[in-house]
Amino acid sequence: MADVEDSGWRLNGWHVLAGFVAAFGVIIGVNLALAYNAVRTFPGLEVKNSYVASQEFDKRRDAQETLGWTVAATHHDGLLTLAITDQTGAPVQVARLDAVLGRATHVKDDMTPDFVYNGTAYTAPVDLGAGNWNIRMEAQAMEGTDFYQRVVLIKK
Repeated sequence: MADVEDSGWRLNGWHVLAGFVAAFGVIIGVNLALAYNAVRTFPGLEVKNSYVASQEFDKRRDAQETLGWTVAATHHDGLLTLAITDQTGAPVQVARLDAVLGRATHVKDDMTPDFVYNGTAYTAPVDLGAGNWNIRMEAQAMEGTDFYQRVVLIKK
């Protein structure tokens, strides 16, 4: 059996140091890349002051639940459909509808569809790529109750 010293190579302190620096360099590099992408794609604040928003949350939620609305979104053949129904399943026409359609992870693809009520649902012509989309909608009932909801749309 050959002696280790015969090969001419020996593990010394510089080799160990280089191994540690390389390993931690990879870990730190990956962490920095992930942190950069997390900050770059963050869409921003939901509310300016969370304490003030929390004071009205229960009241707004109770008013919305009293409406009994259900919201569903679909997309077929370039047409985005947002169906709002009441507790009996009847279509709901709202006094005002504002909606922003965008990706769940960033705001660069955000758009404001021009919804039109067709008697049963709100529709808008929109070209969507595959993936996870969110519709952040704000509606107002005919009697004045505000309704806020984020509707998830998975486009295959």
